[in-house]
Amino acid sequence: MSDVVVKQRTIAKEVSLKGVGLHTGKNVTMTFKPAPVNHGYAFMRVDLEGNPVIEADANYVVNTQRGTNLEKKGVKIQTSEHVLAALVGLEIDNVLIELDASEPPIMDGSSKYFVEALEGAGITEQEADREEYIVKDVISYTDEESGSEITVIPADEYQVTTMVDFGTKVLGTQNATLKHLSEFKDEIADARTFSFLHELEMLLEHGLIKGGDLNNAIVYVDKELSPETMEKLKVAFKKDSIAVKQNGILDNLTLHYPNEAARHKLLDVIGDLALTGTRIRGKVIANKPGHFVNTQFAKKLSKIIKIEKRNKVPKFDLSKEPLMDVTKIMAMLPHRPPFLLVDKILELSERHVVGVKNVTMNEPFFVGHFPGAPVMPGVLQIEAMAQAGGVLVLSTVPDPENYLTFFIKIDNVRFKQQVVPGDTLIFKLELLSPIRRGICHMQGYAYANGKLVSEAELMAQIVKKKEA
Repeated sequence: MSDVVVKQRTIAKEVSLKGVGLHTGKNVTMTFKPAPVNHGYAFMRVDLEGNPVIEADANYVVNTQRGTNLEKKGVKIQTSEHVLAALVGLEIDNVLIELDASEPPIMDGSSKYFVEALEGAGITEQEADREEYIVKDVISYTDEESGSEITVIPADEYQVTTMVDFGTKVLGTQNATLKHLSEFKDEIADARTFSFLHELEMLLEHGLIKGGDLNNAIVYVDKELSPETMEKLKVAFKKDSIAVKQNGILDNLTLHYPNEAARHKLLDVIGDLALTGTRIRGKVIANKPGHFVNTQFAKKLSKIIKIEKRNKVPKFDLSKEPLMDVTKIMAMLPHRPPFLLVDKILELSERHVVGVKNVTMNEPFFVGHFPGAPVMPGVLQIEAMAQAGGVLVLSTVPDPENYLTFFIKIDNVRFKQQVVPGDTLIFKLELLSPIRRGICHMQGYAYANGKLVSEAELMAQIVKKKEA
């Protein structure tokens, strides 16, 4: 697969579905809404005060008993996996999912209806490039207790294989494979959730399957169906009669595929791994997957991705003609030598800026910092970074020479390497949110010698100069 740059995608308009939550039994309306670039997936509880938002993030997983359940600041989302699988399967990157209850509708126990709704809303391309984590090494997670294991290995595209073995006659060993994400809609999306009779009995006893009827779950009969259980099931599912088919499932529905259970497990893996927050280019091999092992693996993977992202040094061509030289920078920024700390601007867009500072022994601060061991003060690295950010924010006004930029806040500052005379510092700053009322919130990185030397989250405001 070539490194073709793929754009991020969202939906063209909002779309709603109504249904019942499997475990809560509550009626729920779920609305998919278009979201801006780099938003990712997030759930909003519109039934709660302040409409709290829970991002689809592996670090918010609190429970995997009956599905993948998220919680942030006491606010819960239950059974998120089928919805997230539909979004990944259709290669949609940015969506806000509004819910008026804690659990999305179960529909038929698959992702089919979510896929249909999203396709009906239309999928639209966005301006930003899609980020993808390219797997270069084998990464694994094993749950010793269950013997479940998930591994990802390098591959040309996102692929998933699931192998399930429930150790029962009625449902032996099954495998399922997705070679291309484009096949998700036709091959995986309509694979329904399933459960065993012994689980169902326990869930009914504890009142944990309130929204379940026999149209949204395949029930594998792994034990003798007693007359007492038969009566309970009739009441629970409002049926006059219930029987077991020859293939060992209750007669409520017909299998879509002989290996529908393995395909549904594959659907769950895709939904749970969406919680890494990044597209994966690699082959996932899941042996006896379940929500616990899936989400533990997602946590591990997202940690690795974060570290790699932080340490990844972008490549810049320092020999090419700059967009702005020091004269043009001085026409925009109010700073002047010896406090002008940016020499060139290499890139400038609505969302980012790349600037350069050549550090020489002639810098006045080296006189006292430190005699005999010159090191550029960290505070000046952040100042230089902010000046590059100033170019970004001032480029949004028609008369930048009439404005000054002031820091409001600096967060998460880290210094990784010393900066010494002879180094070429490259600053990259990206907007974390759109510029509003002259306030600019940016993530900044400084690189030298192919390494990250410092980073910070900066907030600055541009203010009109007072007339003399």
